[in-house]
Amino acid sequence: MIRIKEFVEQSGMTQARAAARLGLTQPRLNALLKGKIDQFSLDALVNAASRAGLQVDLLVTAPKRVSARAAANV
Repeated sequence: MIRIKEFVEQSGMTQARAAARLGLTQPRLNALLKGKIDQFSLDALVNAASRAGLQVDLLVTAPKRVSARAAANV
């Protein structure tokens, strides 16, 4: 979301033009620029980032081991 916002700000495009480029409506782009992340699915953000020419990488890893003592304090 941050990188998409940076793309829009650095592009010099109007919100309407940037929204069209990203495959969004202008009100949806405005919500994105205001950081309303709860209004966007991961899929929608990935699609917009791809349309902005950004590379999207997703890293999935196993959870870090937590010691029994640390787990007891949670």
